[in-house]
Amino acid sequence: MAVERLADKLASERVDHRFKALPPDAEGRTVGELAAERRNLFRDGFTTPVLALSAESVEHNLALMESYSAHHRLAFAPHGKTSMAPQLFDRQLAHGAWGITAAVPTHVRVYRAYGIQRIFLANEVVDAAALRWLAAELDADPDFRFICYVDSLRGIELMDAALRAAGARRPVDVVIELGAGDGARTGARTEAECRALADALADTDTLRLVGVAGYEGEVPDATPERVVAWLRRLVALAVEFDGAGRFAGLDEIVLSAGGSAWFDAVADVFAEVPELSAPVLKLLRSGAYISHDDGHYRHLTPFNRVPEEGALQPAFRLWAQVVSRPSPGQAFLNAGKRDAAYDLDLPTAQVVRSGRDGTVRPAAGITVTGLSDQHTWIATEAAADLEVGDWVGMGLSHPCTSFDKWQLIPLVEADGTVTDYLRTFF
Repeated sequence: MAVERLADKLASERVDHRFKALPPDAEGRTVGELAAERRNLFRDGFTTPVLALSAESVEHNLALMESYSAHHRLAFAPHGKTSMAPQLFDRQLAHGAWGITAAVPTHVRVYRAYGIQRIFLANEVVDAAALRWLAAELDADPDFRFICYVDSLRGIELMDAALRAAGARRPVDVVIELGAGDGARTGARTEAECRALADALADTDTLRLVGVAGYEGEVPDATPERVVAWLRRLVALAVEFDGAGRFAGLDEIVLSAGGSAWFDAVADVFAEVPELSAPVLKLLRSGAYISHDDGHYRHLTPFNRVPEEGALQPAFRLWAQVVSRPSPGQAFLNAGKRDAAYDLDLPTAQVVRSGRDGTVRPAAGITVTGLSDQHTWIATEAAADLEVGDWVGMGLSHPCTSFDKWQLIPLVEADGTVTDYLRTFF
């Protein structure tokens, strides 16, 4: 889908009560009309709590991962589950992404509705209804490239049966997933199991083996040495399969890994891949970079280990208002678990915007201690100047569980001007 068509489709939706925090007087406008007004987040009617995404930080992060991937000669299919925002997918593709990664068939349907032509599904698909839909989608669009995992003989059996029943005319491209170790998540645990899967795939005409893949983020008790050792096993498996003729006739061989915590190790090990019988598509799948965060990924990002290659910027800020100040040591904000990520870390208070005059100051002496469904619990030092009506800006941890709580997210410039609204589909 062309950029213009994507923008038109999303901009034509009308604003109403479904979307949290938007100005009440915007009711009935289209998203495009509201964006064109360039309202200020703080002065022009937005209600709290409101999640904002920094326009400048998003652009910085897009450009950084584009240059990182190019420098390391990696193709990039960022994981779309992070944001489920087609406008961000479009910008990721414009910044050089090969395609977008999905986790479940529902994601693929959303991606296709917004014109994504290359999709890597990092999971095994055994749902017959989803496979019937996929077969029809592949048959209808010869330019649609789709790849998914297989990691079990039973999965191959189910996929083959469903695709044959659907009368699929194009085989589904698959990669064998090598598990990250005993007790890790999905994936075949041993190379012997991977060979058995490859043998089973050779006996079908509905599935085509195009490579190997996995997720190094699941390596048990991960250290750089253990992650590198597992990645080298993955590369060795690809080399072995190619030497055995399992990739004969392919235009390219797919080798994929890479979450948001170890992509530096992926880049280093994938640089060691020897020449194979066809060019190798070295596909990185990191997704959290688009917004980064102020907690989990701020600590885990590989850029901490390679600072000379740049640094991601946290783009989220959740603004909530002080609605109760019952004692000098306590305050409550009007945001809670339904507004903020809390599965990995609590939000962190960063700045306070005065409810009296709009001045902004650091959130000194202010600590988030807990979340209720609709309240943030704040502990305040005696000297902390905080009163009912003040706005508190908080940093969040874990992008995946921040995006999913908001259907329409303002994209905000540093001065508070809202330039666009990102529609999510969770």
